Amino acid sequence: MITTHNLGFPRIGAQRELKFALESYWKGQSSASDLHAQGHTLRQRHWALQADLDWLPVGDFSFYDQVLDMSQTLGNLPARALHGHGTELDAYFRVARGRSAPDHQAQACCTAHAVAAGEMTKWFDTNYHYIVPEFDTHTRFALHADRLVSQLQEALAQGHAAKPVLIGPVTYLALGKSKDGTSKLSLLPQLLNVYAELIEVLVQHGATWIQMDEPILVTELDADWKHAFQTAYHQLKPCRAKLLLTTYFGPLQDNLHLAATLPVAGLHLDAITGREDVPALLNLLPSHKVLSLGVINGRNIWKTDLNATLDWLAPIHDRLGDRLWLAPSCALLHVPVDLSSEQHLPTDVQRWLAFGAQKLAELRTLAQALNHGRESVHAALQANTSDVQSRRVSPRVHQPEVKEAVAKIHADMGQRQHPYAVRARLQAERLRLPPYPTTTIGSFPQTTEIRQARRAYKSGELDATRYQIAMQAEIARSVAEQEALDLDVLVHGEAERNDMVEYFGEQLEGYAFSQFGWVQSYGSRCVKPPILFGDICRPAPMTVAWTRFAQSLTQRPMKGMLTGPVTMLNWSFVRDDQPRSETCLQLALAIREEVLDLERAGVSIIQIDEAALREGLPLRRTQWATYLTWAIEAFRITANGVRDDTQIHTHMCYSEFNDIMDAIAAMDADVITIETSRSDMELLDAFEHFAYPNEIGPGVYDIHSPNIPSQDQIVDLMRKAQSRIPAERLWVNPDCGLKTRQWQEVIPALQNMVAAAKRLREESAAAVTHRR
Repeated sequence: MITTHNLGFPRIGAQRELKFALESYWKGQSSASDLHAQGHTLRQRHWALQADLDWLPVGDFSFYDQVLDMSQTLGNLPARALHGHGTELDAYFRVARGRSAPDHQAQACCTAHAVAAGEMTKWFDTNYHYIVPEFDTHTRFALHADRLVSQLQEALAQGHAAKPVLIGPVTYLALGKSKDGTSKLSLLPQLLNVYAELIEVLVQHGATWIQMDEPILVTELDADWKHAFQTAYHQLKPCRAKLLLTTYFGPLQDNLHLAATLPVAGLHLDAITGREDVPALLNLLPSHKVLSLGVINGRNIWKTDLNATLDWLAPIHDRLGDRLWLAPSCALLHVPVDLSSEQHLPTDVQRWLAFGAQKLAELRTLAQALNHGRESVHAALQANTSDVQSRRVSPRVHQPEVKEAVAKIHADMGQRQHPYAVRARLQAERLRLPPYPTTTIGSFPQTTEIRQARRAYKSGELDATRYQIAMQAEIARSVAEQEALDLDVLVHGEAERNDMVEYFGEQLEGYAFSQFGWVQSYGSRCVKPPILFGDICRPAPMTVAWTRFAQSLTQRPMKGMLTGPVTMLNWSFVRDDQPRSETCLQLALAIREEVLDLERAGVSIIQIDEAALREGLPLRRTQWATYLTWAIEAFRITANGVRDDTQIHTHMCYSEFNDIMDAIAAMDADVITIETSRSDMELLDAFEHFAYPNEIGPGVYDIHSPNIPSQDQIVDLMRKAQSRIPAERLWVNPDCGLKTRQWQEVIPALQNMVAAAKRLREESAAAVTHRR
């Protein structure tokens, strides 16, 4: 009989219950007990949805991030977060966001005990952000197992077959950052002692199987890291639990033999991205080991072709028998909770989809068919075949004229008229900006009034005219605030936009939108990725009217704000019936039309955000060149139809960019803004060895924390930037958009930012005078 299990479930709740509980706690409107009670409720609800699996995960629930949870379990929270009022939960949130909830003893732990938040970056090639573990020569690990033990006891008390989920020791070290040059692998021996202690504690509390997530195995590993796997799992071999070594997001390839021969009880393989590994793995895997195959896509929302999957699985099942386990490819963290609540999706599109709950139903159908024959699930298989086939032939998916337009793309479409040096002179004459020009990344706070107006408009309570008037009033407020702050280049604030991808997708053909398709991006931040199901085209201008209105309110330059094609691709649920590169070129042509319309409307600066460029990289460097070639081509086609005196900006955030700086330079944007505040300008280290040719705005205000940077902090960060980038090519800006912040935080932070820029100008002018 086949064993079914799950690697992890979405924790935010079908209606984002966790988001609202967290934000209430952080504001001091509810207690820690209230927050824990909501966590308990969500766990019970999610376990009930998984109850008929043979094993369900525990420990996958988190109040912020599973990597930060592991750091806390291992006693590896930064010392700066531990010196302050409050509980372990407060220390946890100080690492996550720089502060916790108000401390009633000291009025506000969030002001008296604000600290630098932990660095945040993308979880492999997903849009989920994790808090980077920190290591140094003083790092000492110590077990804090209460959170995990408590969740295990909860699940067992409910009668569930519970499988604790841990981030494996080698992946944990690989994902972290040494703050002082300490070798991460030198920490492995003491780390393994704590892992062994943790496993024993879990066994004592009823665990028999433990899931050890080691996704780093799908990346390229040098000999030292491969040896670390051997060391780790041979040292953990005497532990009394059965270990399921879990990999996902890619094939094992050259790590296949290593993974297959480690002394563990079972191995999980992502059979969506790594199916080609299976034949070799069947021959390598010892006869006593379980093989878990991830046969349901845990990262996308299309229905599985169940009959085709069964055709592939049947001979494997015949060969392995009870040793075959089935699961989603990865944790379902990356998909929405439940499709059944959706009421407004087009009927034909909805029948093509499977969210978290539906994916588990698919898993059960596969297991039932293999265990008891296909006739036992005949109706489900027949319905699935009908749905899958309807998508393949739908005229809503295939638009011949769009494919023809892509076929006509030529090289000149990706080229500016002249090199940057020529363009820079023309742009300087047109814009007349001071040294260290100041700007923001695009959005301003999405206030309660904005959200209420949007809800009223969508529900029909507010007509289009009144909605436009309400949004124009918010735009006018943003423009007035920016002028009062004395920012040099303004933005309209994006009051009318719900999300930087969804907003554009709603105006393009080929997209559909869910009501409740929320996915966690980080902490309480949730996104609702659009469903990119068909060929893409732009029926009408999308931003021109709003930008033209904003520009009419000021004499200062007003940036046009667009989302780039690669980010539109990577932050959508993308069709899987054609190459992603083809879909990206369709998006590039659509957004190019918008760029040219903005220029015709007199907009002198156009920002095309590519925040997701880095996360689309394949996990193996040998495959990077192929991806970067078509991704950069798509951006250049989008951006490069404009005149030389139109300035093109792009923005990237919260990823490691140092290793792709040559590709970023090849985008040939006139100005790039990039996150550097949480990393203390470490992201600019690449410029010590790479002469970046254009202008750059290193983010000096961490907008993912409520902390307000001081003028001195900003000046210090900019001085670090000056040591790598010529001052005449530096901009001063936050590291991302401000929509998630409050005006009372934004105003003083931007006041300090503008004051810092003016101080830098004065210092620069004084230095010039001194030299004369």
